[in-house]
Amino acid sequence: MADLLWDDVRGFFDPDLMGTLPDVLVPGASVEDWQAVLDLVDVRGWKHRYSEGESVLPVPRAETVLSRQADAECPQLRVWMAADVLVIFRFYSSHEIDFDVDLREVQGQERLDLICGFLTAIGRRLEKPVLMDAEGGDGSHPVLRFEVESDRVVLLAEPFVP
Repeated sequence: MADLLWDDVRGFFDPDLMGTLPDVLVPGASVEDWQAVLDLVDVRGWKHRYSEGESVLPVPRAETVLSRQADAECPQLRVWMAADVLVIFRFYSSHEIDFDVDLREVQGQERLDLICGFLTAIGRRLEKPVLMDAEGGDGSHPVLRFEVESDRVVLLAEPFVP
């Protein structure tokens, strides 16, 4: 059974309401958690591309990425959960895992299940909550959350339909 039903959450996947790239994060992370995510991407065989600026490079160890100079460009790891469903990890901080998903690519129950599965995979691997907030949000008002205790993605706000 699906964690969430599309008809209940479609408003939270409306790019006009939430922003095209809502913020997804794992607060209270560590360098080891970042490495666990990099390992998960590899183990799951998800297509991915790591880049620093315009340079596409092999994925380094998390401690290498996170110890870059303060004025260096922020690296990105693009991960395709499916051929046309992309998430982009940005290595802003060792204390928070931060990534975006393009809501234009997440429309309908099948894509929602894919996203919920992705959040669940990360949450299970790290044994930490994974939160989704509107684009530009600070994580203080998430609308979705992978809960470790219940081992599922739950809705944190009242459903609405635009």
